[in-house]
Amino acid sequence: MKVIFTQDVRGKGKRGEVKEVPDGYANFLIKANKAKQADAKAMSALRGQQKAEAKHEAEVLAEAKVLKEKLESGDFVVEMTAKAGSDGRLFGSITSKQISQAMEKQYGIKIDKRKMELNEPIRSMGYVNVPVKLHNQVSAKIRVHIAEK
Repeated sequence: MKVIFTQDVRGKGKRGEVKEVPDGYANFLIKANKAKQADAKAMSALRGQQKAEAKHEAEVLAEAKVLKEKLESGDFVVEMTAKAGSDGRLFGSITSKQISQAMEKQYGIKIDKRKMELNEPIRSMGYVNVPVKLHNQVSAKIRVHIAEK
């Protein structure tokens, strides 16, 4: 019997896939609400849902590209201050959370700290380029300037 998986089933199929499974197993999946029978109506609904998901994904990608252009424009610099010694080394460090908060305060742009690919906290003054993963296909670099307090 052909079924459309409504949830991921380990080893059998992912959500949205159409597969041929034995009748007994299909009945089990249908009763457990993990799949539904693949009749013409269900297949049509699945195609419509896939088109809607593709359209939404394209919109998210377009938004990420626009945000990348804004972040990488020459006048976009996140300004931060920190206490530093005479040699230019900071007392403490600047983390991705602090960068995220400063960016939201200065520009109103909210980016999750987990999307910033900062391998280690910033420990020196000056300009630093921080890579940010906006989308699985779009990455950008934020320019951060750390000045002495």
